Amino acid sequence: MGRLFGTDGVRGVANADLTAEMALGLSVAAAHVLAEAGTFEGHKPTAVVGRDPRASGEFLEAAVVAGLASAGVDVLRVGVLPTPAVAYLTGVLGADLGVMLSASHNAMPDNGVKFFARGGHKLADELEDRIESVYDEHRTGAPWDRPTGAGVGRVRTYSEGFDRYVAHLIAVLPNRLDGLKIVLDEAHGAAARVSPEAFTRAGAEVITIGAEPTGLNINEGCGSTHLDKLKEAVVSHGADLGIAHDGDADRCLAVDHTGDEIDGDQILAVLALAMRERSVLRSDTVVATVMSNLGFKLALEREGLTLIQTAVGDRYVLEEMKEHGYALGGEQSGHVIILDHATTGDGTLTGLMLAARVAQTGRTLRELASVMERLPQVLVNVPDVDRTRVGDSAELAAAVAEAERELGSTGRVLLRPSGTEQLVRVMVEAADIDQARSVAGRLADVVKSTLG
Repeated sequence: MGRLFGTDGVRGVANADLTAEMALGLSVAAAHVLAEAGTFEGHKPTAVVGRDPRASGEFLEAAVVAGLASAGVDVLRVGVLPTPAVAYLTGVLGADLGVMLSASHNAMPDNGVKFFARGGHKLADELEDRIESVYDEHRTGAPWDRPTGAGVGRVRTYSEGFDRYVAHLIAVLPNRLDGLKIVLDEAHGAAARVSPEAFTRAGAEVITIGAEPTGLNINEGCGSTHLDKLKEAVVSHGADLGIAHDGDADRCLAVDHTGDEIDGDQILAVLALAMRERSVLRSDTVVATVMSNLGFKLALEREGLTLIQTAVGDRYVLEEMKEHGYALGGEQSGHVIILDHATTGDGTLTGLMLAARVAQTGRTLRELASVMERLPQVLVNVPDVDRTRVGDSAELAAAVAEAERELGSTGRVLLRPSGTEQLVRVMVEAADIDQARSVAGRLADVVKSTLG
């Protein structure tokens, strides 16, 4: 059996890969690993449980709640809320763990189980491995230690979660959004109520699309992975900007008043300058992944800011931020972490902060984002090769070195073995798109010939 936990919890097709039995078992295992230290005389550990609107979330939530309560954990059900809301409530309520049922930007048939430790923090690999080990041990026959009588957990609905989270978002804004017209694309997801409420309370005129979740339409042709409808709506309504979330609203991408996309790198650049101006960008440093556009790095350098890059995945960005106390980090995909106010990527918070910068400066989002010029980026997937040998081939290393000499200081080469498939990703950036394509094609051929 392969490792259950991926880069963001356990995911799969609901009721096929991710079953009710698995969700229940993982929850019991998580209770044993994460909540045992919260148990002492007169107190039972507590868990916060939320979900996105997927139909499968209804039965999976029931399984998770049953598993936790059967393990002696009191459960606070917060209902349909974004992933960052569940993380925030786990921390502010002093819960021993949090559980979010969502498959983020994935299509509706998928779902996932994501755990948070005390404080609302994502789990380290070591904790995930312990949960999986306990789950496997009992899945193969070892009995659970089950409480009885008054020892079982109690379950109640925590209806205050919505207002408490929205109030938190408004409280941390540096200024109001009065005078802005904003289109919000909620991806028929977890932020369909939260995000419009927060932007409206902050003073913006709000127009919503993708805000009618049925349980079956999450991410369907809308949200941060499908921006065309948002672009059209922003232009047709004469809005100042548009904000797009994914299914669980831990991402934010934007659209300027002309309908052009503003990606995660550009959002980070805008927020970095705003935070430096308020003296809250600690060490004048931003953390991003190696997939960030080279134009982002060059823009920060021009502004006298430092960029630290990590492996791909917001969890690695977060680990670097926590270890060194940095305040801002994220990914090109729109996962943006503002660590003073959130323990994970928060799409609603990011959108609010971006809009606040527009309102505060009186400049358009297009002007603000122009601090960074996105260099052409070409990505080629080379399948059916031995991804484990990427770092061992002298011929491949020589080809990369030659490509880097050709591109000079305004280009970049990145070879990434896939984490799940036998393929290697070749990414090339250059000042000219034709040059980027040419170099990427040549390197892809070398990868195929040397590793195939």
